[in-house]
Amino acid sequence: MRSADDPISWNPQRIAVAGTSGAGKTTLCTQLAELTGYPQVEIDSLHWGPDWTPRESFIDDVDKFTAQQHWIIELQYRQVRPMITERADTLLWLDYSTPVKMQRLIRRTLRRRFGRQELWNGNTEPPLWTIFTRKEHIIRWGWDTRNALKPVVPTLEERFANLTVVRLSSPKAARMWLQELAVTARG
Repeated sequence: MRSADDPISWNPQRIAVAGTSGAGKTTLCTQLAELTGYPQVEIDSLHWGPDWTPRESFIDDVDKFTAQQHWIIELQYRQVRPMITERADTLLWLDYSTPVKMQRLIRRTLRRRFGRQELWNGNTEPPLWTIFTRKEHIIRWGWDTRNALKPVVPTLEERFANLTVVRLSSPKAARMWLQELAVTARG
């Protein structure tokens, strides 16, 4: 497993970004897409249909997107994680501290809720009081799954021979890696 300090000695073509809720996966994916020009899709937009119902075409949509030569996507949803990981050549793991992730998650959730921001397919964040009544509320989900990737991601390079895993332990490390990629890309 590499870190932000390691030089980029390969040419990332198919990039997955892993992290728990609030880590900044989508933000990093957007930055990577701007830098590389590769297509990017927000995986939640493929998964969630109207009224927060899973879309029947989800697996097929992910399959079609990741069959391309270049792409950037978040690594989420158990049904498609193996497909994404098998096809990716680079996995960026946002392994941030719990305070960083939770602060980002709470701030994002409040901004989306108070702004009535449409997320995917007409969905918006539920009322804030539902944090007390729904265990799947994004803030509760973020807390409950905050360490879910720690036992999984370190094993992925062993299981997927074509995958390079880069552990980014802070937002600063992610910025450093992006800067290194920009230099490498100009190269």
